Amino acid sequence: MKTIKWLLLMAVVLVLAACSLDQPGSKSSSDEKGKVGKESDKAYKIGLSISTLNNPFFVTLSEGVKEQAKESGSEVIVVDAQDDASKQASDVEDLIQQGVDLLIINPTDSEAVVSAVQSANSSNVPVITVDRRAEGGEVVSHIASDNKAGGVLAGEYMMELLGEDNPKVAELEGISGSSAARDRGAGFNEAVDGKVNIVTKQTANFNRAEGLTVMENILQSNPDIQGVFAHNDEMALGALEAIKSAGKDIVIIGFDATDDAVKSVKDGKLSATVAQKPEEIGTKAMDAAVAILNGEEVDADIPVDLELIKE
Repeated sequence: MKTIKWLLLMAVVLVLAACSLDQPGSKSSSDEKGKVGKESDKAYKIGLSISTLNNPFFVTLSEGVKEQAKESGSEVIVVDAQDDASKQASDVEDLIQQGVDLLIINPTDSEAVVSAVQSANSSNVPVITVDRRAEGGEVVSHIASDNKAGGVLAGEYMMELLGEDNPKVAELEGISGSSAARDRGAGFNEAVDGKVNIVTKQTANFNRAEGLTVMENILQSNPDIQGVFAHNDEMALGALEAIKSAGKDIVIIGFDATDDAVKSVKDGKLSATVAQKPEEIGTKAMDAAVAILNGEEVDADIPVDLELIKE
């Protein structure tokens, strides 16, 4: 009897031992399931630093990033620099401390943002820039329209509307130091060189209220101007208000094709706006982010097509 009990006990022990044995280096089925789930979900944490969410263009761009993030189940943390380069640097540091896997940065100032990019580099956090470039640091990919080409489109259409008999034109510039302002201005000036008299260039910082104030001052000193090129639609719409109040009829061309600007073009108030497709910029930025984090190669420059929206 004792022998039978002994044999039964040994059989139970052997069965339990066999069930608990795994091959060296192997994981349990529950561990493997968890690992596969994580890889297939590709749930990354992305930091998005926007120059300002007071501009509809960048609101749309950020929405493009967030919508595309849903495709991979990724989390996007959006921070608003409020057009303050110092705040943007601080925001980027906070995102790095939060453990983001990658940063998408829309620089307020292309030079001032370099230290933030370098900080991300030191923390091994990949960086993508959108719309505006960083003047230094390691950026894996830049997604934007060709701002210089957009300025050329605006300049050529300005001459088409005003002719080439040296018409007087004012230029409302964006934030000093931003690559967008520099490139759009360069393209416009290249297109109108020797054919248009640019009587004044003044900064309105991509802001509608400043565009209004600056335009009022320009009209005081240059009441006979015939055209205005604004580096973005917010400034163009501000200029439009000043021009309407002065009872003048002046050609105004903006840049970005925001909803308000496109409506103004259709209503015959703005002459034109250069469409950049911000949602597509955001979508492509998120696609590039996931590709980079998955170890794939992406282009250093990813272009987004431009289009002139006109009357």
